[in-house]
Amino acid sequence: MKKLLFLIYSLFLVCLTFFSYLFVDQNLSYLHGLYSGAASNYRSQVTFLYILIIFLFFTFYFLLLWLIKKRHLVGKEVVSLIFITVIFTFFSYPSMLSYDIFNYITTAKVLFNYHENPYIIMPIEFVNDPYLLFTHAANKIALYGPFWTLLSGIPYLLGFGNFLLALFNFKLMTVLFYIGVNYFVWKISKNMFSVALFSLNPLVVIETLVSGHNDIVMMFFTISSFFFLTKKKFRLSVIFFVMSIFIKYTTIVLIPVFIYIFWQTLRKKTVDWKKTFYLSSLLMLAAFFLSSIREEIYPWYAIWFLVFVNLIPQKRILLYLSFALSFGLLLRYVPFMLFGTHFGVTPFVKTALTFTPTFFVLIYIFFKDKLWLKIFSR
Repeated sequence: MKKLLFLIYSLFLVCLTFFSYLFVDQNLSYLHGLYSGAASNYRSQVTFLYILIIFLFFTFYFLLLWLIKKRHLVGKEVVSLIFITVIFTFFSYPSMLSYDIFNYITTAKVLFNYHENPYIIMPIEFVNDPYLLFTHAANKIALYGPFWTLLSGIPYLLGFGNFLLALFNFKLMTVLFYIGVNYFVWKISKNMFSVALFSLNPLVVIETLVSGHNDIVMMFFTISSFFFLTKKKFRLSVIFFVMSIFIKYTTIVLIPVFIYIFWQTLRKKTVDWKKTFYLSSLLMLAAFFLSSIREEIYPWYAIWFLVFVNLIPQKRILLYLSFALSFGLLLRYVPFMLFGTHFGVTPFVKTALTFTPTFFVLIYIFFKDKLWLKIFSR
């Protein structure tokens, strides 16, 4: 039975990978032979398939979590599931839902090929560069911290001038950091259920293993710094935490947590790590919502708080809300996929799809815990 489940799950991931190539950019000459125009010419059908994939993915996710919770699947089998997930999504098309990975490559090219400062010079200034045809933020300077810019030189330079090799080098780097995050989640929690909660979450898989977002890199250095804190290796912890800040800056909101831990240590008080991770998840959740002030909430930002939420699965309300947000954020892509525009009704529909699952989960929590009785009995 387990072998059959693993086989069906593998086939599903293969279908996801094939589906991703329906979105190949017309201007991406390096994959021109795979361009079908399906994503723009058959919007209704492609959108329906995407919604079906998301529903099936979450069905697999909850089924696998239930089996792990009931100990029908154990340590090695969970590791096998993670390995299967990595293998069958690695060769997916990374710009199915976002073009960020192209921006990573183009920014790296400004520094390591043209030897210009990407925090001053925009890629669009190199008017004859072939990458400009499919890079969607070429009119912006580097958007991320200097440590990320330096790290991006590794996959870029190992591409030896070949775009496709550089592209999949970036995906490989993302895979390695994804594995690293799972390793530290295990080291901290000693709980394979927590590992599965994060590693098999459809949002994490799609935004990390498919789209290759660098948020997983930031969170690797964050979670590793917390691991070193638990071992009282404060210098290493601070170094890794600073590295996380200089990837994407967001983790600066966790500074109060570090101050609290150092203060407790100086007072020779015991640190309540469950409360620490709970506070960290709330701070990163706040940063997630505050990101809408700058531009908008992007689905891959959820990785910021999911790492911490999954360390404390006993916090049921937060866990259920993370499920709802993960589902809603992946549905956030539907309006643009269907209408092909970011204007008109698209922003309203995106917001509705994002938060409707969360609304229903809150209603469920409200009545399940009989909060209304507590409120009206006072």
